[in-house]
Amino acid sequence: MKMLNGMEAKKKTVVQAVGVVFVMGALAWASVPFYDWFCRVTGFGGATDVAETGPEDILDKTITVRFDASLERDMPWQFRPVEREMELRIGETGLAFYEAYNPTDRPVAGSASYNVTPYEAGGFFYKIQCFCFEEQVLEPGERVEMPVTFFVDPEIVTDRDGKFVHTITLSYTFYEIDLPESYAALEAAPDTTTN
Repeated sequence: MKMLNGMEAKKKTVVQAVGVVFVMGALAWASVPFYDWFCRVTGFGGATDVAETGPEDILDKTITVRFDASLERDMPWQFRPVEREMELRIGETGLAFYEAYNPTDRPVAGSASYNVTPYEAGGFFYKIQCFCFEEQVLEPGERVEMPVTFFVDPEIVTDRDGKFVHTITLSYTFYEIDLPESYAALEAAPDTTTN
């Protein structure tokens, strides 16, 4: 009888341990999409949101938007904001440009991550169009200006924390990625133009 109870206890312990491992694995798997969703909904961590158009309500109150650019350590591009800051009315649609240059002798693909500070402003900063929505590929020696269209939601002035924000900094960091498959296929195609 004691032997049977001991075996049942071991089985119960194994089932519980497997259950804990399963639950922890499921939580770990779900944590990234949940955190992404949470940041988009709340603006936590400076995450911004996306809109189709700007708001109809434009306030007389202004806000300053600063622009910042950086590169991941091994990214060979040069990258900078064309304009360091702009002042616009809250609710007004703004248009800013960033410049990227590939000084290398090879095509380089990049993708930009972004955030805004202070973090309280993240839930009120909306992008309508942005170069960060797509991968960018620059040819050797190519220089481009990339636009970002945005606005600050008028609801920021009634938010408990947001109403104290007078300056927002929009920051981008470019990092190198693999060339897109379609681009890589073009690079690998044999040259048939020679005689």
